[in-house]
Amino acid sequence: MATETRVADNKMIPIYIMGKQYLVPPALTIMKAMEYAGYKLIRGVGCRGGFCGACGTAYRIQGDPKLYFGLACQTVVQPGMYLAQLPFFPARRETYDISQLEPTATTLFSLYPEVLRCLGCGACTKACPQEIDVRDYMAAAMRGDLAKLADTSFDCIMCGLCAARCPAEEAQYNIAILARRLYGRYLAPRSEHLERRLEEIETGKFTVDLEELKGLGEEELKVRYKARDIEPK
Repeated sequence: MATETRVADNKMIPIYIMGKQYLVPPALTIMKAMEYAGYKLIRGVGCRGGFCGACGTAYRIQGDPKLYFGLACQTVVQPGMYLAQLPFFPARRETYDISQLEPTATTLFSLYPEVLRCLGCGACTKACPQEIDVRDYMAAAMRGDLAKLADTSFDCIMCGLCAARCPAEEAQYNIAILARRLYGRYLAPRSEHLERRLEEIETGKFTVDLEELKGLGEEELKVRYKARDIEPK
């Protein structure tokens, strides 16, 4: 547990971590501010780049009754910020074998019947740190539109903050990833040239080339990358 940081510098700002006040530099993200305050982060850290969703954080600002959500690695601290991390939200996740499912609305509703309880209130959208219109993709889920659901939820990082706010007790992000898996396996257009390339890799056609690349330094790899052939759109 960190000890309280006391700094006699008027450029520092007060924040509250688990109810205890710390003075930190104002330009830090929540994650860096916690480390500055003395916390050693073991869980709820992840990529530190805003992609993994492991550092979901709920916070309030002193004097503001609104409850805010953000990713600790991306959200900059504010004076009077009260923080509580949510590294994991215990939402319901159904177990299934994707190879045994059919890409239909019936599949979606049978595994996640709570889809049909959606109130369309928009609390999930307000909670999303990626600014995804979760309400919109849940509307697609209620219609059984797997393609729209998969497309509009594509940037979801599975942080679970939408489920934390849902009055219908839905696990929006788990519902969405089921749709993306169904769409990717059964409905997305097949890439024939990709399948051919995978076959070539499996037969060892590029073994020598791959070994050569593995032996190159970073700068030479950058040169090779920039000089690569790019498939036209």
